[in-house]
Amino acid sequence: MKISEVMTRDVRIASPDDTLADAARVMAALDCGVLPVSNSERLIGMITDRDIAIRGVAEGLGPDATVADVMTDDVKYCFEDDDCDDVARNMGEIQLRRLPVVSRDKRLVGIVSIGDLAVTMEEDEEESIGESLAAISRPAAVSAPFPR
Repeated sequence: MKISEVMTRDVRIASPDDTLADAARVMAALDCGVLPVSNSERLIGMITDRDIAIRGVAEGLGPDATVADVMTDDVKYCFEDDDCDDVARNMGEIQLRRLPVVSRDKRLVGIVSIGDLAVTMEEDEEESIGESLAAISRPAAVSAPFPR
C-alpha cells in the first residue's frame, strides 16, 4: 500500500513569521500536535507542541516569539508513492511519529502519522508497525544520570 492511500491530505501550514500563540491556537483548533512550516514556496520546517513548550516556554520565549525561533528546520519527509511498510520502518529508525508527505517535485501533499499507518496495515504488516512504534517510543540516550 502507498502512503498516498493513508495520509491526511488537508494539512494546515504555519508561516515562519507566525507567532507561537498563533501556531498553538491552530494546533488546539485542529487537535493536532504538529504543523508543517512553509515560506509559501517550499517546506522549510516543522513545529510541534513540544517545540513550543520546550524550546519556547522553557527557554523564556513568550507567545509573541515566532515559529522560526523554535521550529525544527531539518525536515524529514516521505514521498506520496513510498510503500507504507518502508515508511513505518523509517519512522521507527528516526523516532518520528509524523512525517510530511511530498510529491516527487517536493510539494507538500499531506502528512502521515504512525496511527494512520497502524489502522490501515494488513495483518502481516502489523508486526512492522509494532516494531516501529516501539522504536519511536524508545527514550533517547540521557547525557547524565538522574540523581538518586
